[in-house]
Amino acid sequence: MSKKVYVYALSTCVHCKNTKKFLEEEGIEYDHVDVDQLTGDEREKVVNEIKEYNPKLSFPTLVVDGEKVIVGLQKDEIKEACGK
Repeated sequence: MSKKVYVYALSTCVHCKNTKKFLEEEGIEYDHVDVDQLTGDEREKVVNEIKEYNPKLSFPTLVVDGEKVIVGLQKDEIKEACGK
């Protein structure tokens, strides 16, 4: 069974781009949001959501199955969390 992976990212963040590329190369399906592309209430809502997982609000922040939080491009940790 595949894990649900969600990536909170910034469109201008090199580490975020590399993380999404890594997920694609590993065949790990994911959803994502580029927080800097949001505005107003939607952006505030997502920022508060991220802070629940990662109070430092750093990017990328990955959430696996709504429980496991990985901050940054931690390849081994991502693979382990996703069962790869």
